[in-house]
Parts: sequence; structure tokens; C-alpha cells
Amino acid sequence: MKRYRNGDIWDFESGQGGREVILGLDGGTTSTICICMPLISLSDPFPDPLPLLARAVAGCSNHNSVGEDAARETLEQVMADALSQSGSNRAAVRAVCLAVSGVNHPTDQQRILNWLRYIFPNNVRLYVHNDAVAALASGTMGKLHGCVLIAGTGTIAYGFTEDGREARAAGAGPVLGDWGSGYGIAAQALTAIIRAHDGRGLNTKLTSDILRTLHLSSPDELIGWTYADPSWARIAALVPVVVSCAEAGDEVANKILLDSVQELALSVKAVVRRLGLCGEEGKDSFPFVMVGGVLEANRRWDIGKEVIKCITKEFPGAVSIRPKVEPAVGAALLAWNTFMNER
Repeated sequence: MKRYRNGDIWDFESGQGGREVILGLDGGTTSTICICMPLISLSDPFPDPLPLLARAVAGCSNHNSVGEDAARETLEQVMADALSQSGSNRAAVRAVCLAVSGVNHPTDQQRILNWLRYIFPNNVRLYVHNDAVAALASGTMGKLHGCVLIAGTGTIAYGFTEDGREARAAGAGPVLGDWGSGYGIAAQALTAIIRAHDGRGLNTKLTSDILRTLHLSSPDELIGWTYADPSWARIAALVPVVVSCAEAGDEVANKILLDSVQELALSVKAVVRRLGLCGEEGKDSFPFVMVGGVLEANRRWDIGKEVIKCITKEFPGAVSIRPKVEPAVGAALLAWNTFMNER
């Protein structure tokens, strides 16, 4: 593809000149999504549906997974695609919010900000966050207040106070103990199968169901299957099998899910306490946003519902929210809110 510094992907001249736009981007390990929306005076609550101009999709943009050059190329391409689809151009952009996984330190933010400044004119407002921030904003419609729990392939809890203080828990990756994530649940299930096969653990329905899902004939074959491609997402894809075994009454699968609920709740509680979101008596109201496939509410064994029970038991003021818009839209709304407040 043509990069900005080498080509015309960021043409100032093409596209519609009069319409000002906002870009919101949610960049993850699996995919990257960019939303383009017009900079207009929106009502509160925002209209339904939101006035979105374009949605572009690309691959991984986590620099820890693919390297900085590849991550930047993906981010640049998806923003250019969104502008092209919307009939806009770089000159029409007034604010950009990039919420990208792998942004874990102020130096990460500054590095991306410096690169964005190379692309966009000085009058464009630029905001860079961890992708968890976009997930929070998707539940609060662009307002940074409350706590978000993401539980998909990985997991993280992230929170903000109304005066701008922030805190996080977990999110360091499976090697450093993101238990409760899709990877964590499935990895424990695979371990339970090996333990049962060795005689070190209880027999479990997980053995027959996971082997059948993977088209394997023996637990011994799990070793080759796992190490042939030990990617986190490939292993996390087994979570529905673990849930179905728990729903069928399997003791081992049920314990794995119960332990995962406790781990996810611990991350949220740590953030809420550090920020004091619950107030001194633990009863103050705050948004509790839940995002990710592990927390989906379409199963009888509802992990998200169990997490909510754990949180509201200690913090009765927590208002659970399952967002109606995707995190990329949350990033766009966050850019819009921040830009309008700074004008």
C-alpha cells in the first residue's frame, strides 16, 4: 500500500471539502475498526441510529504482536479507508481518537501521538488511549466515567473518575495471568483433560467434547494440536465447549467457570476501590460496562450475569451496561465529546 510519506493515500484535495468529520478507532489483536462520523451538534441522548458516515476494517494493530511498522501501516490504512468511504479527506478531520491495544504506558501514547502529528495538520485534536477506553466509552456514549470489564480472548478492567483519574487491573496477557479471559478458561479446560488422562485429576466431559470438536481421538494428541499453533485466540475459541459442559452438569467445567467469575470480579473490584468509584460506603452509583464474548448473555451459564452479582453484592451502586454500539463508535463519541468540551 502507499504510505502517507511515500504516496497519495492522504490526499488533501479529493473528497468533499465542506463537511467536518471525526475519526474513532478501536485497534485490537484480532482486528482494527475505524468509524467516521460528522462533526455536528448532537443531542444528549444521542440520536438512534447515530449519523455514521463510514466503517472500515483491517487486521491487527497491536505493536506488541506485529511490530510498530506493521501496526502503524494498519492504522494508517484503516483511517484512509474510512475517509475514502465517507467521501471525505484528511483536510476535513477535526479530531481523532485512537484506542489501541498495547498502549500501556505514557511513552506508548506519546510515540503514537508523534506519528499522528506527522499525518494530520496541527489544528486536528488527537487523543490516544488503550482499547479498553473505547469499550468504556461505548457503554457511556463517549463519557469517561465508571469501570469497564473486557473479557474476550484476553481480559482487562479499566476505570475513570469524573475528574480524570484512571486505573487498570489485569490486561498483562495470558503469560502474566489474565485469568478469567477466554484463553484462561480454555487453557484450564485443556489442562484438566491432560490431568484426567494422567490420573492426576477428575474425569470430565471436557475430554470427549473438546476432542470431538478438534477432531482428535486421544488426549495425547492435544499436545501436538496445542504446540502446532499456540495462538491465544485459537485456544480461546474453545470457551463455548467449556460452557456447554458446565451447563450439562460437568463438575470440572463448572469449577473453571466459577473460578473465572471470581477472577473477573476481582479485577473490577480492584479498579473500583483504587478510584473510589463506589464512595466511602460503597453505595455511590457508577457505570459498569461489560464487553467481550466471554460476557455474552445468550447462554444458560451466563458468566457476565454471575460477575454482575459479585460486583453489585459489594457495590450496590454499580449500574451494569451492555453497550449497544461497538467500541470504535465509542472512540468516535469520545473524540466528539472531548473536542466539543475543549472548543
